[in-house]
Amino acid sequence: MDTSAALRLLEHGRIEVEGRLVDASNATLFCKISLDGVDAQCVYKPVRGERPLWDFPDGTLAGREVATYLISAASFGLVPPTVLRPGPFGTGMVQLWVETREEDELVDIVGVDDVKPGWIPVFHAHDRFGDPAVLVHADHPRIAAMSAFDVVVNNADRKGGHVLHAVDGSVHGVDHGICLHAEPKLRTVLWGWAREPLPDHVLEPLRRLRPALDGELGESLHEHLTRAEVRAVGERVDKLLAAGTYPEPSGDWPAIPWPAF
Repeated sequence: MDTSAALRLLEHGRIEVEGRLVDASNATLFCKISLDGVDAQCVYKPVRGERPLWDFPDGTLAGREVATYLISAASFGLVPPTVLRPGPFGTGMVQLWVETREEDELVDIVGVDDVKPGWIPVFHAHDRFGDPAVLVHADHPRIAAMSAFDVVVNNADRKGGHVLHAVDGSVHGVDHGICLHAEPKLRTVLWGWAREPLPDHVLEPLRRLRPALDGELGESLHEHLTRAEVRAVGERVDKLLAAGTYPEPSGDWPAIPWPAF
C-alpha cells in the first residue's frame, strides 16, 4: 500500500479494536481499520490513555507521534504512516501496523564472545544472571539513518523494541510519544556510530529537511508542538550538519533508556 492510500485509510477508515498491547506503558490498542473494501491493521493510542509524565505536558504524546512522522516523511522515511483522529475511545494517534521478522532483530544483547561481524557494540554490562554481556545493533544503513533521526527528534526513549525489521526487509521506528522536547533528552540504544562522520545517505535527508522546517512542514508541526519545540528541531539539524558527525552521550543524563527493550 502506498503512503497516500495508507494515510487515506488511516484518516477515514472504520476502526475496530481487536486487542491491547499489554507491554506498552500507555494505552496501545491493536485494531483493524477498513475503508471501501480495503482492510489493514493499525495501532491506536487514545489521548485519554496517556500516562502523565513530569517533563512532558499532559495530552501531547499522540501529537508528538504525528509530528515525528511528519519529520520522518520529509527526511528519512522511517516512521510508518501516522495520523491524529477520532477513534473508539476519543482522539488519538493511529499508525499503520508493521509486520516484523520475529527472529531477525536489529538490536540485541549477546555474550561478549558472541558479537558477530556486521554488528556494532554499544556498551558492556551484565545479563540477569550476572554474566558479561554486550548491547549491540546491526551495522545497517537504515539504522545509521535512524540514529541521526533520533538526534533530530530528540528521542527520549529509543528502545531496542522500537526498531522494527519488517517482513519485506524495510526498517521502521515506532513509539515516538516522548520526542521533540525543546530541552536535550536523547536516550537511545543506537550509539554505535558516536563521533563518526555522517555518511552521505544521512547528510542528504538532513539537508533536505532543513529548508522544509522553515516552510510548510514547520507550519504543520505547529499544530502539535510549541514554537520553541519546532525551533529546537531546526537547531538540532543545524548542529548535526555543522558537526558532520554523530554526537556522543553528554553525560548530563542517562544515555540509554531503561529498560533497553
